[in-house]
Amino acid sequence: MPAEPIWPFDNSYARLPERFFARVRPTPVAQPGLVRLNEPLAEALGLEVAALRGKAGLAMFAGNRLPEGAEPIALAYAGHQFGQWVPQLGDGRAVLLGEVVDRDGRRRDIQLKGSGITPFSRGGDGRAPIGPVVREYLASEAMHALGIPTTRSLAAVTTGEPVLRERVEPGGILTRVAHSHVRVGTFEYFHWREDVDALRTLADYVIARHYPELADDARPHLALLKAVIDRTAELVAHWISVGFIHGVMNTDNTSLVGETLDYGPFGFLDAYHPRTCYSAIDIENRYAFDQQPRIAHWNLTRLAETLLPLLHEDEDEAVARAGEALNGFLPRFEACHHARLRAKLGLAESRRGDIDLAHELLDLMARQQADFTQVFRALSDERMDDPDEGRARRCFARPEALDGWRARWIQRLRQEGRPEPARQAAMRAVNPKFILRNHLAQWAVDAATERGDFGPMDQLLQVLTRPYDPQPEAEALAAPPRPEQQVYQTFCGT
Repeated sequence: MPAEPIWPFDNSYARLPERFFARVRPTPVAQPGLVRLNEPLAEALGLEVAALRGKAGLAMFAGNRLPEGAEPIALAYAGHQFGQWVPQLGDGRAVLLGEVVDRDGRRRDIQLKGSGITPFSRGGDGRAPIGPVVREYLASEAMHALGIPTTRSLAAVTTGEPVLRERVEPGGILTRVAHSHVRVGTFEYFHWREDVDALRTLADYVIARHYPELADDARPHLALLKAVIDRTAELVAHWISVGFIHGVMNTDNTSLVGETLDYGPFGFLDAYHPRTCYSAIDIENRYAFDQQPRIAHWNLTRLAETLLPLLHEDEDEAVARAGEALNGFLPRFEACHHARLRAKLGLAESRRGDIDLAHELLDLMARQQADFTQVFRALSDERMDDPDEGRARRCFARPEALDGWRARWIQRLRQEGRPEPARQAAMRAVNPKFILRNHLAQWAVDAATERGDFGPMDQLLQVLTRPYDPQPEAEALAAPPRPEQQVYQTFCGT
């Protein structure tokens, strides 16, 4: 096996004008140690696993050595953070090493997070504690296994150096893989500077790289806006279907390719309530669970504003075209959301009253503080002729509260006549048994931070990469938190 890892770099973003980024090298660290290498992802990227596990691979993941062909840059962008305009953000603790073309011909960004100071660090140290590295690794791989578009984690390393936040913590670096790191905030950066040439260059770049089918459209930039709206609507509907709360849906964390970007103060629902908000920095609950569709539309409106000069030379006409495109968000989201609700209830056909039936269940869950994931998984295992009136009843503080709804649900299922084993299998394929519950994530973070113990991380990864499988041996990891395990706030930690 080669001692030197070979990366199939074919960089394109680094060929854009210099004002799009800053050229910067990662800052070397004292004593790196490999925590985790994502071998299946490495193989999909066309990388040699054995070489990556060697000293040269570790040096690259730590930022101590650049792979051949890398052109490290920190990307420039701006953004609205919690609704407030920040004219310059940029990669303050991340370096894009370059782009590789994977075995399927897809272009993927390779980025080091926590790799040191960049020109966009704004007084920060550019580093990351190991805790947030563990959280993002777990979250991104769990989301991928759930079938949700997301960035991925290729490797996690310790740095051998302390990082000072509220306390001194061990440092870490994550190697993140993304289809793109272009954000709504990237467009806002040039919009704020009234740099229309850069906006056009960026839009054309995004079309050429991510939406090549739009290149010959009569109105390619309008088509781009519509495509991003559609992908974002689908993404948020998918989040909602598994109880995911992003926690920091700023425009600089809104991807142009409909990919979950940035795992800071995220969380998964335990007990269902639509206004659940875990993020410690979201003091106004702006990004609460049920607000995510509204915020996605708000962020897309900011994108549309940046594209106005490209949509039409007449401002009124440009605004009209953008408005028409934005009006397509809610129908697209509702279509995706409703389809997922039906699937979660085992309904193969679309009939009047289905969504009301779903909302009745959610209302019951909110009033009874029933666990979101457990209720839908229990319904997946339900037998219509169960003399004990079903497993899902046990998820409610007052089991009898579900009886009326369950009777209506069974009546609706019988209208379709689908064989029960087929219905159960279909439901189990969309209702996960295992999610990255907040207390489990904290368990892994605490073990890594306090004891350098990555056993809990490994244990969780083994389970979370098969979230729909029964895995009876891991039953404890499917359970909701006990009262003393409850996590009421999640933190960015960076």
